[in-house]
Amino acid sequence: MDWTLFGAMVTGFFAIINPISTAPIFANVTAGSSLDVRAQVARRAVAIAFGIIALFTVSGNLIFSLFGITLTAFRIVGGVLVMMVGFEMVHGQPSRVHAPTDEDQEDCRESQLTVAVSPLATPLVAGPGTISTAMGFAGDGNLLRVAMTLVAAALICAVTLASFLFSARLMGFLGQNGLNVVSRLMGLIIAVIGMQMLMMGIYAAIAGYATYAK
Repeated sequence: MDWTLFGAMVTGFFAIINPISTAPIFANVTAGSSLDVRAQVARRAVAIAFGIIALFTVSGNLIFSLFGITLTAFRIVGGVLVMMVGFEMVHGQPSRVHAPTDEDQEDCRESQLTVAVSPLATPLVAGPGTISTAMGFAGDGNLLRVAMTLVAAALICAVTLASFLFSARLMGFLGQNGLNVVSRLMGLIIAVIGMQMLMMGIYAAIAGYATYAK
């Protein structure tokens, strides 16, 4: 097992999901709910999010085949998408593909439990950036890489669950300034991951074209 690669996977998922910065969002959309309901929402949201990540991690190649998508093209587009998320976070802006919209927030007030699906599970935890990262890590479907990706995702989902359950304490400990610093740092890491995915995709595309040209 490549522990360096596994460490990169854990770091990548931590950066893109950003459990620390999701805590105040969870606290906001579950405001006014009882502790039992908050715990239920947290568990359901993380379980659904992991299910989405696992689906795209395991079935990535099948999805590619059905839609005629290549891994190279996905890495290029996914890299650009992940970079956009990172750049927006670095500039202190909530990502449009990672954070819930005002409409999502309004819908959340109508039901205490449906927030587990949207906006918490998706797009907050298992958004396009997370899915792109998971499929990029899984690569060509090698069983070991897929297993490593799932384990890394499960670890960060567990951290995310803890951040949801202890969101009130975490917000009080870090304060708004601390949350801003963490969000910008995670944004920088996400942007670097996106750039790496983009470079891998471009390199594969050039190599494939060179082979085809021969």
